[in-house]
Amino acid sequence: MEKIINLVAKANERLDKYIAVNIPDLSRQMVQKLIEEEKVTVNQKNTKPSYQLQIGDNISITIPEPKQTTLKEQEIPLDILYEDDDMIVINKVKGMVVHPAAGNPDGTLVNAIMAHCKGHLSGIGGELRPGIVHRLDKDTSGILMIAKNDKTHIELSNQIQSRKIIKKYIALVRGIVPENEATINMPIGRSTKDRKKMAVVKNGKEAVTHFKVLERFEKYTLLEIKIDTGRTHQIRVHMAEIGYPVVGDMVYSNGKNEFDVEGQMLHAKSLEFVHPTTKQKKHIEAPLPQYFEEILGQLREKSIL
Repeated sequence: MEKIINLVAKANERLDKYIAVNIPDLSRQMVQKLIEEEKVTVNQKNTKPSYQLQIGDNISITIPEPKQTTLKEQEIPLDILYEDDDMIVINKVKGMVVHPAAGNPDGTLVNAIMAHCKGHLSGIGGELRPGIVHRLDKDTSGILMIAKNDKTHIELSNQIQSRKIIKKYIALVRGIVPENEATINMPIGRSTKDRKKMAVVKNGKEAVTHFKVLERFEKYTLLEIKIDTGRTHQIRVHMAEIGYPVVGDMVYSNGKNEFDVEGQMLHAKSLEFVHPTTKQKKHIEAPLPQYFEEILGQLREKSIL
């Protein structure tokens, strides 16, 4: 059955923020979705997430009954970097889709973690994304956090939104990057030329990418990249925009490369975060895939600038 929660506003505050603070089981993102679906009323009227509450306003929130998931549990090998009762951290292989969608109904990371965790996953992400706190593109390998319960999911999501989680990536890009370190601050939004792609656009959302050079080769540069924001395809868009596309990227460059690599050479290297339960700082790293190491070995055998 659906659940109805009634609140009386005790502060002049944004509607979505007030609900998220006063109902800890709901993230702000979940609250905004409920408001958009007209499951929230203020004084018996539908309104927007940004509505400024007045003290005494009557808020009613209808929380639908959780849908039963129809996803398959599939015994797919996982490279587990860390696991406890609250969360699991995976080193995702290149080529694996994170969650089911059109064209990828199964064989995804979600199908694998459902089998591994036996139903002990956060439901906040919805029926197709149980436990998924953040994403990696299909052809981006590396570290990914999974929440086993809603409390952990909410806490990790809050750390991401407040930019307290430090995410670092390794990328091999085409061209020789002259700066040893730099920051790219360019807004990203849906491309006006191709709706399937993202692009740097004036009215896009803030996107901040920091990079530093690890090694320079004859025609390539190895970078360590840190992102403050998590926009879709952010690193790939930013690097292509400044003229140094990620090697193998089929979407934001022509994808052609001398190594016959399909898909971008981008690896989520590490995460630093505060554990939601123990409150201890954790640093977890995912080793580079073998193919990536082999290509770097080939490049090192040639002359290094």
